[in-house]
Amino acid sequence: MSAGKRVYGTMITSSSPRWPDQVAKLGFDFVFLDTEHTAVDRDRLSWMCLAYRGVGLPPIVRIPAPDPYLACMALDGGASGIIVPYTESVEQVRELCGAVKWRPLKGRKLADFLAGKAPLEPELARYLETANGNNLLVLNIESIPAIEVLDELVSVPGVDAVLIGPHDLSCSLGLPELYDRPEFDRAAKLIFTRARAKGVAAGIHAWMGLEREADWARAGANFIVHESDIRTFTHTIGRDLAQLRRMLGDSPAA
Repeated sequence: MSAGKRVYGTMITSSSPRWPDQVAKLGFDFVFLDTEHTAVDRDRLSWMCLAYRGVGLPPIVRIPAPDPYLACMALDGGASGIIVPYTESVEQVRELCGAVKWRPLKGRKLADFLAGKAPLEPELARYLETANGNNLLVLNIESIPAIEVLDELVSVPGVDAVLIGPHDLSCSLGLPELYDRPEFDRAAKLIFTRARAKGVAAGIHAWMGLEREADWARAGANFIVHESDIRTFTHTIGRDLAQLRRMLGDSPAA
């Protein structure tokens, strides 16, 4: 991803112990674990992170809020990276960079370092860079205010990627879940273009069809989050069940 190549992942909500081995067979580069909209406690999240790391799939965790302490908790539990929801300010991003890239440094020492007021001691700097060098920081871009300051957000040192949250962005645009509208498509492609121009990866959580997903990738998206386990199950099983009923002449369930 750092070299500009595309990477592929999917959202996982199931904590079944059978799931990691099966997901690992599919050829993904990472998994997206959501704790913003999914009821996953800290203990179960840690189990899922370590299980996916064990099969070679880095777990990227979306925390419930843009809070540096929540980011540290997820990383302590085994996350390989953090997705920050509804990011809209440089101050938020700078604090999250401190948590993801310079953990466990906190307090005044971290604030002074991030503000450029006091450099770190050489041994401490080397230790923190080694400890956090592989941690990924991804910003959810989900609103018009975020788009308006996108150049500033992705210019904060330590930001690796942006990820569009389609549902929230569509609502911010006044087009709730109208993902096929030209206004939504233009906003998405603007985010891809501006982020990639700053050397930051860009992506979208997509479930709207492969043609649209491929079009967005051609427009610059290279952090691809394709579908989710629960949506794929409901969509595929629901479609097959409806087709089977039609084939056999049975009425839909009441």
